[in-house]
Amino acid sequence: MKAINIGLRWPASPATAMLAAVSLTKLNAMPRLLYSLFFYLILPLVLLRLGYRALRAPDYRRRIGERFGFVSVPEQTGGLWVHAVSVGESIAAAPLIQHMLDRHPELPIVVTCMTPTGSSRIRAMFGQQVHHVYAPYDLPGAVARFLRRTQPRAAVIMETEIWPNMVQMTAKRGIPVVLANARLSARSARGYQRLSGLSRPVIKAFSRIVAQGQDDAERFLSIGAHADQLRVSGSIKFDVAIPDTLRQHARQTREQFGQDRPVWIAASTHDGEDSILLDAHQRVLKQQPDALLVLVPRHPERFDAVAKLVAAKGLPCRRRSTESAISPDTQVLLGDTMGELLLLLGTADIAFIGGSLVPRGGHNSLEAAAWGLPVLAGPSDFNFAQISELLQTAGGLSLLDSAESIAAELIALFADSEMRETRGRNALAVVEANRGALAKLIEEVEGALTR
Repeated sequence: MKAINIGLRWPASPATAMLAAVSLTKLNAMPRLLYSLFFYLILPLVLLRLGYRALRAPDYRRRIGERFGFVSVPEQTGGLWVHAVSVGESIAAAPLIQHMLDRHPELPIVVTCMTPTGSSRIRAMFGQQVHHVYAPYDLPGAVARFLRRTQPRAAVIMETEIWPNMVQMTAKRGIPVVLANARLSARSARGYQRLSGLSRPVIKAFSRIVAQGQDDAERFLSIGAHADQLRVSGSIKFDVAIPDTLRQHARQTREQFGQDRPVWIAASTHDGEDSILLDAHQRVLKQQPDALLVLVPRHPERFDAVAKLVAAKGLPCRRRSTESAISPDTQVLLGDTMGELLLLLGTADIAFIGGSLVPRGGHNSLEAAAWGLPVLAGPSDFNFAQISELLQTAGGLSLLDSAESIAAELIALFADSEMRETRGRNALAVVEANRGALAKLIEEVEGALTR
């Protein structure tokens, strides 16, 4: 059994937490009560885990009270609550939030997440325009306290954060809860089916489930959703927007790197991937001595370790956070700042998407595609399987599994500008062809606000 995720990305999904709770007993009565009792029982372990994470990432030791519902009260209540668990979900929710800020400036918006990286991204994107706090753990007391203080009129939960107390207690107060950009794998669906006594009331509590695809919608039906709850929108990740100001900033940053030198980016890398990618870069340098790798680890607690790894490889490196100039002999730029990934993607000729050379399921490749970049990734792509298939079919994405194959692909693309531009156009065409999910989601959210 996997470890349990109660706001610490521990474990992989709420379904795992439900399974852990219900597997402790064969009783079928009052499953949510049993689930809540289980979470209270493991609370000491949760706090120990939080302490462990704080050793590696000090931001985890801050604002702990918010995780128990002791959040600051917004200046105005009765608005929209948007929950995005971490960085990826925050980016996906950003166009919806921005639309609401632009279209309904009088509407107070509370945005929650579970991780420091997600928190940093939310603050970088919206600053004081939204009221940002951590979401409460899925404990009845914490959830009730959070709802009393924020008093939302409607709630939007991004993607797969299906927590029993959070969803049902919100809905019980007459607050419509929309599950947005929802996806459900076959594996997760089987987990929810095994826990139907707990999961079905949660699924039925959503006022609307806006699913990414028809397969996702059918799986939600199989675990208890009604047809009138469901709407298929496509993925709002396709609606990524790159403002003109950001494009200009990217051009200026690229000029600082050297306009004519080949640049590739390895985005959102995880432990175990950086060494492979640095080995690939060393192979590229033998053919392209002026090549620059922009290496962006997924988690800030790894920045120093990755910097040491780059030094151990003997590669001249600059850290983005120091704002020191990139000289012609700089071979690696370590992206150790928060909220700049979209900008740094715009400085590159080719993008590699991390979380895919290790069994993490990959990360969102559509931001790179939206810049018109040819996209490379490793074979682990189960988190974005449909997007990956679309990009591969269109000729915009290549899956590679070793330093040798990555280097060979990079060398070929750098040597052939026409092939590089064609693959980038193919990737961008997939993004353009699949836009429109955001408009459908906005329609559902505005409907929830009026109910």
